[in-house]
Amino acid sequence: MASAFSLGIDFGTTNTVIALAGPDGPAHLVKFPAPEGELFAFRSCLSFYAPPEHPSERTVAAGPWAIEAYVEDPVETRFIQSFKSFAAAESFTETQVLGRRYRFEDLLSTFLLKVRDYAGVEMADLPSRVIVGRPVTFAGASPSEPLALERYETAFRRMGFTEILYAYEPVGAAFFFARELDHDATVLVGDFGGGTSDFSIIRFEREGNEIVSHPLGRSGVGVAGDAFDYRIIDQLVSPALGKGSSYESFGKVLPIPNRYYAAFARWDQLALMRASRDMREIRKLVREAVEPEKIGRLVETLDENYGYRLYRSVSDLKVALSSQEEAEFRFEAGTISLKQTVARAEFEGWIAPELAAIQQAVDQALENAGLSADQVDRVFLTGGSSLVPAVRDIFHRRFPAERIETGAELESIASGLALIGRERDLTRWTARA
Repeated sequence: MASAFSLGIDFGTTNTVIALAGPDGPAHLVKFPAPEGELFAFRSCLSFYAPPEHPSERTVAAGPWAIEAYVEDPVETRFIQSFKSFAAAESFTETQVLGRRYRFEDLLSTFLLKVRDYAGVEMADLPSRVIVGRPVTFAGASPSEPLALERYETAFRRMGFTEILYAYEPVGAAFFFARELDHDATVLVGDFGGGTSDFSIIRFEREGNEIVSHPLGRSGVGVAGDAFDYRIIDQLVSPALGKGSSYESFGKVLPIPNRYYAAFARWDQLALMRASRDMREIRKLVREAVEPEKIGRLVETLDENYGYRLYRSVSDLKVALSSQEEAEFRFEAGTISLKQTVARAEFEGWIAPELAAIQQAVDQALENAGLSADQVDRVFLTGGSSLVPAVRDIFHRRFPAERIETGAELESIASGLALIGRERDLTRWTARA
């Protein structure tokens, strides 16, 4: 299999998908025999557990097995998700997990090796070359692309690959979409993940029995589904946990520091707060707060490691608002019970800054390609956040509805990356770190 197949890996903020392509025909997805049934979209998360009676015996799980371990024992299990979001962050050097230091490349290689183990026979004989997806723009305020690719390189080499090539994620999705084309076309692909929104414009032309591709332009922005999640939490959850309230100190009434709630923008940071100086300050605030019950909820959320349950509540609301004009937000864990009806228009108001950034990136892709919107023949939208109506509206305002297609939200990038791997001239579509 090593010489006959091309391998594509879409390591995503939320899900990781792997595809194999033979010399011809479509790519096929690697399947995982997960606890709830066979799946191909493998959640990009890790859990670490060390029994208190044997602290040196660490158990590491990934994907659905990590979620299962966390649900069984949320207090003692360190659960990490969305860690792709700090791949390019120079400020992230390492994190402590059960007394052991993990750099980003350590987390990623640990995750990838577990993915290989869970896949079993399908990845028993890996090819030496892999096409890895990468965002056009990495997530973060000041992302360092060289640092992110250096970290990727280290992790994928630990997996056993000797030739690691990188292709932009929307380019992978474009190759997947091109299989359906029966005529020459200029295609704009929008890929909406958890951490980034990326766009590529590619010209596909038929020459004989082959489709020849020409890259025209690209752009990206480091905001997507996770940023939408944070807006929901900031509006619905953080105020009930004390944000915007006050405490008394030396006869003065002072505002609760907003920094305590910034961690909700990064799921990976919630578990870290339990051992931080901020946590000690938060516990003290329970006695000093004007509304102590709210700070008590914050302490419970962090102590009991409710991050994943909160994530599920937020995700459920987003999904519901994609098909309904209003939906109920419900977050229930321990003594906490938060319920509120949310209108779609209200949610769209919350995410207006992110929508503006995405809109600007679409226009930038067109400008970089030297094209107007009417020169684009087809638009293909993929990724979970492409289902948000306000995101789709960005494209419906620019392109006729009959030119826009959505679908294959989870499989398109990995399949396309694998198809790129059998191109005769890989240098046009890939690069090394």
